[in-house]
Amino acid sequence: MVDLSVRYAGLELKSPVIVSSSGLTSSVERIIKIAQSGAGAVVLKSLFEEQIQYDIGKMDTGGDYPEAGDYLKTYARENSLSSYLELISQAKNAVDIPVIASVNCYSSAEWVDFTVRMEEAGADAIELNIYYLANDRKKDPRSYESVYLKILEDVKKRVSIPVIVKLGMHFTNLSWMAEELAVRGAAAIVLFNRFYAPDINTDNLTMGSAEVLSSPTDIRYSLRWVGIISSEVERLDIAASTGVHSGLGAVKQLLAGAEAVQVCSVLYRNGVDYLKNIIGEMKAWMEKKQYSAVDEFRGKMNYANLKDPAVYERAQFIKYFSKMH
Repeated sequence: MVDLSVRYAGLELKSPVIVSSSGLTSSVERIIKIAQSGAGAVVLKSLFEEQIQYDIGKMDTGGDYPEAGDYLKTYARENSLSSYLELISQAKNAVDIPVIASVNCYSSAEWVDFTVRMEEAGADAIELNIYYLANDRKKDPRSYESVYLKILEDVKKRVSIPVIVKLGMHFTNLSWMAEELAVRGAAAIVLFNRFYAPDINTDNLTMGSAEVLSSPTDIRYSLRWVGIISSEVERLDIAASTGVHSGLGAVKQLLAGAEAVQVCSVLYRNGVDYLKNIIGEMKAWMEKKQYSAVDEFRGKMNYANLKDPAVYERAQFIKYFSKMH
């Protein structure tokens, strides 16, 4: 009998498979089904800082009564937040797995105070889904990293529950960023976020969005950095995201050193019940390899535990590429 339970960001999970923030986690009914299908935790659909600001921007707050404008802005914030707090509370009452609140943000602003209310509503942890596009050629690159660190610091001052940071892959030095987040109190990081990507329709010359869902081959983006960071930043847990579409994909990330994996795209394609397939495949692999618990093999193939850690680096590209000729 294998035991899939793990500890992630200070939380006890029945399995290392977490359903990530998405439309799949936007209602209590869906969250109940997710828990029944074997997920270890659920990350609620994000509260978007951009959406709150957009809603406020649409309001006419001019005129002779500035206090009316202040009231409307407060109402917009409270309306967005109250619906989210209700989702947290209802989800906590409905399932026995950790419920992680998610905030999609790009600044350290007054929304940070919302995290206190999320904790009060019963959230087991906060996941900060930070998106800050580095597109200003006049801006010092270091100032972009400082935004992430400042947001984390401000949230940590306000809440006592674990704070998790979900990162994109475009950093000059991801290991440095992970270490800095750990120093500032992050309980875990998620590697990686899938940001909106634009595309061009060459028929009608309009802008649209590129494919939103990941594919199994996308696991290559996160696997390398899970393996490296898990061996270099010991006091920081990792959830691997992007490209985990099967039980064996999850096993790969655990072998590389992740404490948990996040899944989303595969459930959009196959339904929430597919979680049972993922978990069943993980159990079958563990039984075949005679592992009774995840910690018996987690990190077994990370950067520090390989005889030739260069397999995680670019140096191996020439070695394998040359074999193709």
